[in-house]
Amino acid sequence: MGNRGQKRSEMGDELPADKRACSSLEFRPSSSNSSVHSMQVHSTNSTPETHEGDMDTSSSASASDGEPDKDSTSCDSDDTGSRRRSILRDYQRRRSSTDHGKLSGILSNLNEENEQSGFLAALTQLCEVLSFTEDSLSGSVADSLSPLLVKLTKHENNAEIILLSVRAITYLCDVFPRSSSFLVRHEAVPALCERLLAIEYVDVAEQCIQALEKISRGQPLACLQAGAIMAVLNIIDFFPTSIQRVALSTVVNICKKLPSDTTLNLMEAIPIVCSHLQNEDRQLVESAATCLIKIAERMSQSSDMLDELCKNGLINKVTNLIDSNSRTTLSQPIYNGLIGLLVKLSSGSCVAFKQLYELNISSILKDVLSTYDPLHGMSSPHLFDGSCNQVHEVLKLLNEMLPLSVRDQGNQQMLDKESFLVSHPHLLQKLGMDILPILIQVVNSGANLFICYGCLSVVRRLVYLSKSDMLTDLLKSANISSFLAGIFTRKDHHILMLALQIAEVILQKLSDVYLNSFIKEGLLFAIVTLLSPEKCSQSMFMVNGGIHLPFDSSRKTSRREVLKCLCYAFDTGPSHSASETGHCKIEEDSVCNLAKHIKTSYFAPELFDSQKGVTDVLQNLKDLSDALSDLMNMPINGDAPAEDQEKFYSILHQIMAKICGREPVSTFEFIESGILKSLVNYLSNGLYQSDEVELNGVNGHLCVLGKRFEVFARLLLSSTDFLTEDLPLIVMIQKLQSALSSLETFPVVLSHAFKHRNSCAIVPSRRSTTYPCFRVRFIRGEEETCLCNYSEDALTVDPFSSLDEIENFLRPKVFAKRTEHVETEDLALEQMDYQSLHLPVKANSSQGKSSGFVDADITSTVLAEMQEDEVKFSEFAYEQVVHLSQTNHDQMTTLDETNVGFALQEQQFPSASDINVEIQSSSSGGNEDVSPRLILYLEGHQLDHTLTLYQAILQQQLRSENEMVMGANFWSKVYTITYRQAMESKESDPQKEKCSRQSSSLSDELGPSMQNTAFMSRMFRCELASGLDKSSPIYDILFLLRSFEGMNRCSFHLVSSERIHAFAEGRLDSLDNLKVLVHSVPQNEFVSSKLTEKLEQQMRDSFALSTGGLPLWCNQLMTSCPFLFGFDTRCKYFRLAAFGPRKDQTRLVPNNSLGGSSDRQLSPGSLPRKKFLASRDQILESAARMMDLHAHNKVLLEVEYKEEVGTGLGPTLEFFTLVSHEFQKPDLGMWRDDHSSFSTMKNYCVGNSGITPFGLFPRPWSPTSDACNGIEFPEVLKKFVLLGQIVAKAIQNGRILDLPFSKAFYKLIIGQDLSLYDIQSFDPELGRTLQEFQALVNRKKYVESVCGENSTFQFEVSCFRNARIEDLCLDFTLPGYPDYVLSDHDQTVNLANLEEYVKLVVDATIKSGVSRQVEAIKSGFNQVFPIEHLQIFTEEELERLLCGEQESWTFNELSDYVKFDHGYTASSPPIISILEIMKEFDHEQRRAFLQFVTGAPRLPPGGLASLHPKLTIVCKSSNCADADLPSVMTCANYLKLPPYSSKERMREKLLYAITEGQGSFHLS
Repeated sequence: MGNRGQKRSEMGDELPADKRACSSLEFRPSSSNSSVHSMQVHSTNSTPETHEGDMDTSSSASASDGEPDKDSTSCDSDDTGSRRRSILRDYQRRRSSTDHGKLSGILSNLNEENEQSGFLAALTQLCEVLSFTEDSLSGSVADSLSPLLVKLTKHENNAEIILLSVRAITYLCDVFPRSSSFLVRHEAVPALCERLLAIEYVDVAEQCIQALEKISRGQPLACLQAGAIMAVLNIIDFFPTSIQRVALSTVVNICKKLPSDTTLNLMEAIPIVCSHLQNEDRQLVESAATCLIKIAERMSQSSDMLDELCKNGLINKVTNLIDSNSRTTLSQPIYNGLIGLLVKLSSGSCVAFKQLYELNISSILKDVLSTYDPLHGMSSPHLFDGSCNQVHEVLKLLNEMLPLSVRDQGNQQMLDKESFLVSHPHLLQKLGMDILPILIQVVNSGANLFICYGCLSVVRRLVYLSKSDMLTDLLKSANISSFLAGIFTRKDHHILMLALQIAEVILQKLSDVYLNSFIKEGLLFAIVTLLSPEKCSQSMFMVNGGIHLPFDSSRKTSRREVLKCLCYAFDTGPSHSASETGHCKIEEDSVCNLAKHIKTSYFAPELFDSQKGVTDVLQNLKDLSDALSDLMNMPINGDAPAEDQEKFYSILHQIMAKICGREPVSTFEFIESGILKSLVNYLSNGLYQSDEVELNGVNGHLCVLGKRFEVFARLLLSSTDFLTEDLPLIVMIQKLQSALSSLETFPVVLSHAFKHRNSCAIVPSRRSTTYPCFRVRFIRGEEETCLCNYSEDALTVDPFSSLDEIENFLRPKVFAKRTEHVETEDLALEQMDYQSLHLPVKANSSQGKSSGFVDADITSTVLAEMQEDEVKFSEFAYEQVVHLSQTNHDQMTTLDETNVGFALQEQQFPSASDINVEIQSSSSGGNEDVSPRLILYLEGHQLDHTLTLYQAILQQQLRSENEMVMGANFWSKVYTITYRQAMESKESDPQKEKCSRQSSSLSDELGPSMQNTAFMSRMFRCELASGLDKSSPIYDILFLLRSFEGMNRCSFHLVSSERIHAFAEGRLDSLDNLKVLVHSVPQNEFVSSKLTEKLEQQMRDSFALSTGGLPLWCNQLMTSCPFLFGFDTRCKYFRLAAFGPRKDQTRLVPNNSLGGSSDRQLSPGSLPRKKFLASRDQILESAARMMDLHAHNKVLLEVEYKEEVGTGLGPTLEFFTLVSHEFQKPDLGMWRDDHSSFSTMKNYCVGNSGITPFGLFPRPWSPTSDACNGIEFPEVLKKFVLLGQIVAKAIQNGRILDLPFSKAFYKLIIGQDLSLYDIQSFDPELGRTLQEFQALVNRKKYVESVCGENSTFQFEVSCFRNARIEDLCLDFTLPGYPDYVLSDHDQTVNLANLEEYVKLVVDATIKSGVSRQVEAIKSGFNQVFPIEHLQIFTEEELERLLCGEQESWTFNELSDYVKFDHGYTASSPPIISILEIMKEFDHEQRRAFLQFVTGAPRLPPGGLASLHPKLTIVCKSSNCADADLPSVMTCANYLKLPPYSSKERMREKLLYAITEGQGSFHLS
């Protein structure tokens, strides 16, 4: 386009298709999509909602390029706002004085016997005064006005007087709500009802309804007694919708406070209210539903009245509303309330019970449960009262639909319900077939204790009511034995009791069918474990220890903390007192007694005393496990390593054949066979059993590991040898996931609804916090003579301080060499500071920075004194230690006291690059303090110094609980910590340093053919979960899943390495056989849905978000096994860890799935906005200025261009896109190009998505060269630093980049090592050639080792595709880069030096030649946020996170996720045409269209569904549509499309617009 970047005045509307700035008048929702609450549209508090994407129409620019707008988020300054408020207050004071005089005159006029005209004038003036009066009306005036106005409503002749008097009553109640009591005393309600029923005048009737609505708010009982309900409902259908809403609001107000003895007065109104459940207006439907819910609550004790309530088609109407296919969308509270209404009806009415079955309620409830998501409405397992949610209500209804009369002998209604089910078995079977599978799915998906109990209660009732033949059909498709086995791994006695009851009923009815299945799934051994846990060796049911005993009601707790026992969770009868619900119905020995009964009644004694209880499958797997262990213990045959590998392969093949065979292997058999332990031992070569891995001979270990992983990869990634359609690896993963779901008991810790308050901590340093502190008493251990008591008083301790910090605080104070005088002095100073810390908390509340999960207002006074540039350098103190360790800053910088959450937890798992730095820092600090170390104990248990105090106390609390609610008692309790002197010395630190150095330099010592084992060395560097015992099967499962996930990601490397070895040993005879096609497993196969949902629940906890108080397992598993969590969940965790919680996330608000708005666009207010003025002619220079200003600041950047008025989302996205394209230009010297003699890559083309089919990878630069072809290397490094800043800022701001990095480059960015096998991913021809060279080198070595150096095979080995190596004429320069000299000696490559050549080329390509560039991009990245946070993602996920989606569109997808408005509907011919055109776009046209409409050529993660705001197509008014062009508002993703006469014309104009109409932003 020729006029790009010119001023608006020069261009105007001449643009062929303009991308223009938003106009606030244009961008308004249409009436079709406006809120149904139309009466609230003109509320005095309503302001247009501001979105980040809304484009600013201001054309003012900053004074200088890049200077941020100082007031970019507010139209008016604070001074202007203050002046306006002052003027308004003065006006109100003057008006109040005037109104008081007017009211006195009006009262006197109304008291006099005037003509009608006098009354009219007085009433008119009264209405005017009341319309503007706020605080000038007194109670005495209102009391005086009330009888006069009531009298005038009864006027017989003049309708004007009646209307104005009723209006005055309405205004009076509005201005002075207490006046409703005066009006009731003077019988205003009967008078209004009389006028309403007479309906002589429509406007009077409407005003009467509005007056009654106002009065009913404060006087609902008086309105009820006066007949107001029928008065407002009598002719409601004759009024417009707005008045109907007011009428039903009146009924709602009355029904909210119904007395229990007046429900008979409502029966006449119920049919009218029910009829409005079918109304098209949502507000009317919700009001009618609220009325019926409240009426049913009052009628719940009367079966006859509930039966009468059902005679109006109520059940049918309600079921239609809660159906997922209903046209009416209800709010969540109303939806839950309607399900609760059905609960009450089915509980007290046989009529309702029968109708629900006949209406097939089970299919509706199935749909509700199938959408079960712990993110939406999930309540705490203990917070039942007032926290009911959708799933809770559905489970209550299902419990009512399955009545048990055993505990209600003599209850005739219950017997009638059971008789109905007996006479209609097909209805019961239909409910069971619909509900049972989904209940099992909900429990297995990670439901909390509360939901699990409700599901099991329904299952128990279902199996109890079903006859044997029906039960057989129900359980045919449900693996009930495996399901119950998983339940028996829990420890709560309520859950165990229900599981035993279900098992007993099944054995009673179908013992011959399910007895063997129960044995196979391990239920027999689960029962034995319940009875004698100390005698049982079965590991599956020993994970959780003993039974969790009932809640001890005798324990002293505050009244607010009386927890409701699960026994009462789903009761629908009369409510119980708090003391009653705290008492458990299950007797102490009930679980053990029932287990003993089942054992003696259904299982033969010999099953417990012999091997008969072991299935054939279990015995076979045990034998194979033993065989694998025996082979592991045999000495390795050094002369025939291939023979040993084949032996392992044979046994592993037999194991996999058994697991993939026709006879299924249960989870119990899989775990108890010992296969897990044997496989872990095999894959780790026994290293996993050691707490500290000996690194002497580590290369040999990794050689063995590499061979074993190659063998296992060859087995698991080939399906030809097994009777399964899936890869064996998928089968193995599914087995492991099933076992993990059954066994894991990682706790979900939920905070009670206590008030967050400011606190002051003395330990480990004086600081103020915005969260509670622990009270801790530090006690000297017994017989510790060299230690002294610090203080007898309980001290406040920061809960998120590490135990190392606490120890460092205690150590100098408790050793005997310190005098008592000094100790007393310190304590006095601390008390003084403790008192003074209350003052400045709020002063710093908005100054600090957020760190980890912690809010910014916890900044300590120590940090406030630091230099600003030091604070800006990093928001994480741990990162400060890492990056500043090279300087003297580490001696003066302490841990950032705001970083009490994530960063401290992060220290437990430092990245490989940080290990040395951390050890150096700790060792240098250790030189300053030579005091002996202390060991800390809590309740007799030694505390791990790597934990925070909060985590240590949590671990202690959770030893007997799987789920926990942190109430006030958790924080008010005084904890006692005992300290003892450690006997161990600190001599182990240098050894750790030595180990870390060896580990970090491991890749340097290994050859390129061994580099594929890099992920194996990382396996032993971080702990899976510190709370897990290595003998636990959960540890084995996690280890295997991590091994297989690494194997899957490195499948190409492993298979290629195995092929090269096969070629070397002569098992392959052609280099062409080295080419491999690997079938990898989809990454989502490794996701544990149960753990994912647990983490989602945990991240919804407001306390955990605001303080970083996630349980330890969340951070540890995310560090060691991130693949266990879904991509969406990891993205949420990443944003919390890297940027801290958004303010709206500290409230329990459901989040969209990732890739949604949270990634493309952050919510307003989450980050402060800063505007930046950019130049289109100097994009990179503008980007550099932007990063100089804002790289260190956590701000949301908005871009506007010079001489353009547009700003907001569209220009900002386009800016990031333009920067992306600038970085891809070949003349920058940043990327590999097409000069390589081996490479076949295409030239880079800016703006073209196909820059290279293999992605961008850094150009290798020789360490000895600073310039090449006129390009200075220091300038290249600066560009990489800038690139790192831009990428990090784009992620922080949720922007999409158009940067197609190669997968190998993503690996380097997040700190992973590359190998020879990675080169093929970005330079296929070079990579293949180097692999073939390496194969020749390996064959040469093998031939020499077997046949000697003078073998006759030497000639064959020296040939490369029928040519000698020397004939290739290769020299020691990097292919494609002749200026990059690999070696000083000038010689030709031959067979003798081929190995050295390969090593040097690999090193130059992926190591030394690119290492400085990689470090540069990392350094730029870390200026925005620590790059280590991205290590939880794979390369493919990083590309999706950074670059969004590029998928094609289907017509259905477009119709689902595109919005049509302002003249267009989904059936409009232009809409059908545009959707077809969009579907037919090729790749480049799709990119251009997105660039035109949104400002970016890619969609955010999640595709069109995640685009925010939604892509909206509206009708563009035009006198001649075919001559006009489409235009857009990129801030709102708004496409204004003229109604073209044909699809062809539309395509022509649209393609012209998206091609020529880009490059500037102007007013539309």
